[in-house]
Amino acid sequence: MIALKTIFAQIENSMSEKDFIPEAYTTLKEEGTVSYASPSNIALVKYWGKRENQIPANPSISFTLAACVTKTSVQYKKRNQKSNEFSFDLLFEGEAKEEFKPKISTFLKRIETYLPFLKEYHFVINTSNSFPHSSGIASSASGMSALALCFMQMERSFSEFVSDEDFKRKASFLARLGSGSACRSIEGPLVQWGETNSIEGSSNLFGIKYPYAVHNVFNNFHDTILLVDKGEKQVSSTVGHELMYGHPFATQRFDQAHNNLEKLKSVLLEGDLDAFIRVIESEALTLHAMMMTSNPYFILMKPNTLSIINEIWKFREASKTHVCFTLDAGANVHVLYPENEKDVVFPFIKEKLVPFCQNGQYICDRIGLGAKKL
Repeated sequence: MIALKTIFAQIENSMSEKDFIPEAYTTLKEEGTVSYASPSNIALVKYWGKRENQIPANPSISFTLAACVTKTSVQYKKRNQKSNEFSFDLLFEGEAKEEFKPKISTFLKRIETYLPFLKEYHFVINTSNSFPHSSGIASSASGMSALALCFMQMERSFSEFVSDEDFKRKASFLARLGSGSACRSIEGPLVQWGETNSIEGSSNLFGIKYPYAVHNVFNNFHDTILLVDKGEKQVSSTVGHELMYGHPFATQRFDQAHNNLEKLKSVLLEGDLDAFIRVIESEALTLHAMMMTSNPYFILMKPNTLSIINEIWKFREASKTHVCFTLDAGANVHVLYPENEKDVVFPFIKEKLVPFCQNGQYICDRIGLGAKKL
């Protein structure tokens, strides 16, 4: 008999975009409000480079965070008649943000085929972050996943039955169309995205909860995020992804990501922290190496980013702890360490690393379990 896990994996692998187009709704409500809090995530194996329709050039895997979240509420009211245009107001932390609206409009255009009710309503989207916007923390991941979940909650109320599994899968699918990494923010603590032979059920269309056994040491990891630079990035992630087209090292990088995912299977199973560090730090530095060797080339790290990395290496050698770092597409540093070493590592962070932060600011976070309905 074929195991159920194998059957589900085969179903997921065979899914296409058409599977996310809904059947006719049973009813459309006149008005209502839906709210979700969705977390950011930090990639361990990085996604860098994408194809058309937000399809990743290589697979990735991430820790879901707990404290860095976007809270989004969507008030919706039926319009007198369906229009050819989307209708919405956008508030960010209580204030109208016209400059954010084009990104939301693009998102709505991409997902309309899969949520055909969108032009029948006027929306008031009210959103806020628990962390600085556009600072190397994935605000697009938490923001787009929260909005996708709100729209999915609307669709669920219009349909006779949507299973929890279908709900999460489609929410991830929709979130991906807003921001690729957003598809990894629906669940936790470990989410994988992108087709790879290493992971059963993996898909380019949505993220999946990591399907294999994980050593307990990885279930309560800490992530102290050092805010080296809270300003807007000089080069957006969207532009950075596009520069992987024709990159001289693109093929080798994509192969490396597949290989590192394969390595992580035994690392995560056995709790091999030394091997974990080697993969995670290499991935972080490779991400930035791709930026520095693209055409045109650019650097998102700051001098204090490098100073922090060197301090971490020195302390790890002296203390024999398993503190390590990773980076997203920005200057900030995510300092990762296991729960059983926090009493040694956190004082070091406060004394030696926080002085490198802008205005001494940092965020204490840890591994989370995904989005929550509010």
